[in-house]
Amino acid sequence: MTASHPELESVWDYPRPPVVRAARGRLIEVWFGGRLVASTTRAVRVLETSHPPVYYLPAADVATELLTPAEGVSVCEWKGQARYWDVRVGARRAAHAAWSYPQPLPAYRELSGRLAFYPGRVDRCTVDGETVRAQEGDFYGGWITGEITGPYKGGPGTAGW
Repeated sequence: MTASHPELESVWDYPRPPVVRAARGRLIEVWFGGRLVASTTRAVRVLETSHPPVYYLPAADVATELLTPAEGVSVCEWKGQARYWDVRVGARRAAHAAWSYPQPLPAYRELSGRLAFYPGRVDRCTVDGETVRAQEGDFYGGWITGEITGPYKGGPGTAGW
């Protein structure tokens, strides 16, 4: 525990399969190219063993005019098929910077109509004003804040966890 984060969360206390939990009214923001791309207090978090939380923001709280569909899809055994989005601001483009589950599997239906952002592919993501650190690796999109403890999956040598 620290003074600024009295309740530390260990990613090893998160369940598998993952769960969706409300982000408790926290202010979640995403910035790219000098623009506020998303801002909400209505986010949910997906919590999964060994992973920092992934925040999913309602599309209504995202400047969707800055998003363009990206090539490719992926499949999560728990959530279903994901599609990807590029973020474009002026001449700048962040490839595959966001993703969504247009038709999530039934246990994750709360993710429908929401988008998640890779914090390492945009300029800045914040939780209540704290700039987050990106989860290592190019596949996972976890948001690391001072209240989250690891070790985290995604870095070198963690593929077998």
